[in-house]
Amino acid sequence: MCRGKNVAAPLRIGLTGGIASGKSTVADYFAELGAVIIDADIVARDLVAPGQPLLATLANEFGDAILTDSGELDRAALRERVFKSGAERKRLEALLHPAILENMALAARAASGDYVIMVIPLLAETGAKDLVDRVLVVDCEPSLQLARLQRRDGTDDVLGRQMLAAQASREQRLELADDVLVNDRSPEDLARMVEKLDGFYRELAKASDRETRPGLRLP
Repeated sequence: MCRGKNVAAPLRIGLTGGIASGKSTVADYFAELGAVIIDADIVARDLVAPGQPLLATLANEFGDAILTDSGELDRAALRERVFKSGAERKRLEALLHPAILENMALAARAASGDYVIMVIPLLAETGAKDLVDRVLVVDCEPSLQLARLQRRDGTDDVLGRQMLAAQASREQRLELADDVLVNDRSPEDLARMVEKLDGFYRELAKASDRETRPGLRLP
């Protein structure tokens, strides 16, 4: 599934997965190995920082209740609101996603190194596959996602299930995958798998036949 690109350019890896699947941890391990990381969530935070036009647009669309007393975006309030309404979630995505993906594409073009990790949680939902050469899916059972989400954010069961249901299905993400990293083991196991992928991507970035290389599934 690898799309042909200029071999001299950094290989662009789209890192995706369901909520609480472990994408951020995987990205951190790649960063420790020297990879350039371009994270959609970080790009989004910059775009909606106080004083940015997009924050004012969101406040106009959803009301001042999504802002804190200091004028920052209250992400928890916005998240709870949009995950209860499919229509409002789509409105939010229509405002955010084009700007996020455009900024990520610009950052990737300016990057150096053998490969770039582009962390795009909603890669399947946004049609962002064309931005990357290869898709890496961090995968785990939905029940494990829910447990991690509740432990991480204190999300209640109802909202947690709504958040999982709002995303692409596990099957849809895996259908897009060139490589799959199953994250259901220890942090040490996960680090070792990322190290293997790092070596694979560095080799692949220099290969003239990278479009035809088979994918990896770890473990």
